[in-house]
Amino acid sequence: MLPAFELAMPTTLDEVLKCLASDESLQPFAGATNLVPDLRSRRETCRNFVSLEALDELRYIKRENDRVIMGARTTIADILADKAMKVDAPALYASCEVFAGAMVRTAATIGGNVCCGSPSADTVPPLLTLGADVTLTSSSGENTVPLNAFYLDYKKTVMQPGELMTSIAWDIPPPNSAHLFYKLGRRKGDAITVTGVSVMIATKDGICTSAHIALGSVGPTVFRVFEAETILVGKALDADLIEQAAQAASDQCSPIDDIRASGEYRKQTTHSLTRRLITQAWQQAS
Repeated sequence: MLPAFELAMPTTLDEVLKCLASDESLQPFAGATNLVPDLRSRRETCRNFVSLEALDELRYIKRENDRVIMGARTTIADILADKAMKVDAPALYASCEVFAGAMVRTAATIGGNVCCGSPSADTVPPLLTLGADVTLTSSSGENTVPLNAFYLDYKKTVMQPGELMTSIAWDIPPPNSAHLFYKLGRRKGDAITVTGVSVMIATKDGICTSAHIALGSVGPTVFRVFEAETILVGKALDADLIEQAAQAASDQCSPIDDIRASGEYRKQTTHSLTRRLITQAWQQAS
């Protein structure tokens, strides 16, 4: 059974922002696919919530000047229904294909997956490699934050009381690029990620012009591996450079032991998956 809690159900964004401004203890939620299990298990201690379920104004995907803008209430199923996403964000689309199960995908939102701050959030590594920005809105205005600067620690973000994530946006990858994601889990469906890796490589005239690598489930947050990226940029990639980058990615991990895998296994799989995805991305982009 769920514990007793208070629930506000406003119907517009303005009403939500007024609720959040008037009571800092309020926690917003949309699909509640994380919240309900956490309430049931008593991991969630907040008992004062505001629902975003009625806010269809935050449920959209649009393109403007080679940039994708997605409302925070957009569901994982919505992303999969947008076939252009296979081109505009291939790794994000791939992450949604392995996101929980079909029932969860119809309720879980991109905003919830980003804001929960879980290191195993499947959509975040692809969004980081896209260089995405999030828009935070409060009663006093809007603030745009690079997703790479959004996470502070385990389930801690830069969001302030009264703020709500309203959208996320990124530039569509150039034609001479490849954007990949791989989720390692203990089973094919409905599995929490053991190791998640996303890579985006762009090339020109046989040279790597841009490299983004993001890792999930191997630290307190999902994070970019800048040291590994630096090894690749400005060079024609070969097996030795790719191996160096993969080792740098593994060295930056700080994984824990849990019921799904040991920390050592996570470091090993980070190395092998990063090497594999860089190799594949380089071949595709070239």
